[in-house]
Amino acid sequence: MSKSVRTSEDMRTKLMLDLQRIEKDKYQLREGEQHQDFLPLLLQYIGDPQPELRDNLIYPMFYMWIKEEKRFNGEELRSLLTVLTDENHLFYNIGSVEDQSVFTRSFSALPIALIVQRHRQNQFLKQSEIEQLMHVMLRYYKEEKDLRGYITIGGWAHSASHGADVFVELVQCEESSVPMLREVLDAISGMLQNGKHIFCDEDDERLVNIVDTMIDKVLLPHQDLTDWVNSLAQCCNFPRSRSQVVARVNSKNFLRSLYFRRRQESRGNELNTVMLDTEAQLNRFSIN
Repeated sequence: MSKSVRTSEDMRTKLMLDLQRIEKDKYQLREGEQHQDFLPLLLQYIGDPQPELRDNLIYPMFYMWIKEEKRFNGEELRSLLTVLTDENHLFYNIGSVEDQSVFTRSFSALPIALIVQRHRQNQFLKQSEIEQLMHVMLRYYKEEKDLRGYITIGGWAHSASHGADVFVELVQCEESSVPMLREVLDAISGMLQNGKHIFCDEDDERLVNIVDTMIDKVLLPHQDLTDWVNSLAQCCNFPRSRSQVVARVNSKNFLRSLYFRRRQESRGNELNTVMLDTEAQLNRFSIN
């Protein structure tokens, strides 16, 4: 084993031990320690292939320090956002499939959602920065090709879900315009019609969170939503292929999830009717 590899392993091991100790101490630091001291290693190992570090230690640390304890100020969060959305994190090896790089991309999205949530509570990002982040996330949804949910070796990847978590926060920002929200709907359509992957690990439920939020907060005109739901049935006219099946099944499952979320809302009756009609078009087994 080379010295550099050994050094990297030593750093990783020390980080795990430090994070386990901080977790045990209810996320409080020892005298002389600063949260900024840990940030470079948190970012370096954010996509670690082992869920023990990535999922169980690093993300909870971001969650506690950004959301619960608010240890990072606005400038620190802005700087962190710049790193999380760069080519070494959210776009690390973007477009690759069936490898471990998906963990870095997907788990970079989670703290982005936390940062946007902080902004919604106490604005520190400019209008232009929110617009830029929206464009970044739309690009990510278009370019991410590894849509696996749970991976036997490595655990949860959930790139579609973690991206959806960011969109749930972004669509609620007052800086997000109606045209931007329409682009988000188009991005959801693109994810459902990805051509290869049928969501089987409830990523569709996380995608529904975006539209459910739009409906609940009345963020888009009613007609925009009904038109978009109707548009999901267009895949029925695609040439018969595996890609068409993926689009139809994902869209059908998505609409079922959305329907059962909204069916108790009286104001959603018209939209519910549209959802039922569209689901019937997507369902090859429905009895007419």
